[in-house]
Amino acid sequence: MKVVPPLFLAGLLCACSPPASAPTSAEVAGPSDIEIGRYLVRIGGCNDCHTPGYLQADGQIPESQWLTGNPVGFRGPWGVTYASNLRLATQIVSEDDWVAMLARRGDAPPMPWPITRAMSPANHRSLYRYIRSLHPTGRAAPSRLAPSVEPSTPVVDMVPVEPNAN
Repeated sequence: MKVVPPLFLAGLLCACSPPASAPTSAEVAGPSDIEIGRYLVRIGGCNDCHTPGYLQADGQIPESQWLTGNPVGFRGPWGVTYASNLRLATQIVSEDDWVAMLARRGDAPPMPWPITRAMSPANHRSLYRYIRSLHPTGRAAPSRLAPSVEPSTPVVDMVPVEPNAN
């Protein structure tokens, strides 16, 4: 009688099992809500839009200037949107309302709403607490403009352009 090695048998059984379903959200853990929030801001690309000059400076912007909003708009078929001053936003909305907004909202491109909706409520709270820890500063970003309104600010044009077909 031939003996089947246990690791081979375990591997064979796993290969035949249906795959585990992917989690609907994952949760980042860390030493404190503030550190978790700071980490999520950095890896989530929040500064790319919400901190003026962040991308152009290759991320070399002091944390004291993070998330103060951006007067450069993003123009597309939806009109023109602006990355808000999150430091001011967290002063006028409660933590519970912030969590609810990040879990449901889905408008105003280019904000990556699917990413924020995929975060856990605990991580939404960590973002809120971190941003509030930075203290309010700066001005509110301009309001969203309808597609028919011409902006008076610089914009990043996000309308795809078809190459010439020659």
